[in-house]
Amino acid sequence: MSDTATGPGASRDDVRARIVDAAMRLLHERGPAAVTTRGVAVAAGIQAPTIYRLFGDKDGLLDAVAEHVMATYVTAKAAIVARATVEDVDPLDDLRAGWHAQIDFGITNPTLFRLLSDPARVVASPAAQSGRDVLVARVHRLARAGRLRVGEDRAVDLLQAAGIGAIQMLLATTPARRDDRLADSMFAAVLGQVLVDPPASPFDAHPGPDARTRATVAFRAVVPELETLSTAERALLVDWLDRELADRPAID
Repeated sequence: MSDTATGPGASRDDVRARIVDAAMRLLHERGPAAVTTRGVAVAAGIQAPTIYRLFGDKDGLLDAVAEHVMATYVTAKAAIVARATVEDVDPLDDLRAGWHAQIDFGITNPTLFRLLSDPARVVASPAAQSGRDVLVARVHRLARAGRLRVGEDRAVDLLQAAGIGAIQMLLATTPARRDDRLADSMFAAVLGQVLVDPPASPFDAHPGPDARTRATVAFRAVVPELETLSTAERALLVDWLDRELADRPAID
């Protein structure tokens, strides 16, 4: 077999991209069993040693495929959040749309989802971190709107854990037995833990703990924008607010 992809005119990045594309096609069309070193080499028109040289082994190649797909997906998600911010889309509607997109991605790409859900890969993956950053941005919009009853980090953790769990449960169930309402029910359950209803009036003379928590979270969300304060002062203010939130009991 001639190594047409690694000729004099092909850069290392070009060859790498060609191999990743070939592996991605095999994974999508024929499943993980088809992603062998020999199979990918044939599909990409290269010699098998090139794969070892660029990726180390099959696991390294699968990591690269997962990273590529996730990076492309996350870039699209980030653009949606940016547009929602500019157009002042309701933050809850934006979060709900993101939830549905994530569930659909996991169900449609089960092998990639399992790769990307591996704790070791999540920690090391720039794309996985970028995906979390998109969720952080969505939750931050809710915090600014005064809709959270818990801190932003906790809300992100709960949403991420619920999303991963819902997808894993759906993938572990045969299509004939899947509950199409499971993901929506999980989302509603998490919202019950992290969201509050909009206040009836901003001038409540006797705000309860729910209103105080909402105000604390909303204030914390804008602290980084208080430019008249020094960096140290903003950090101290965030620390105070975090301590206040940590001391508050969960609201039923």
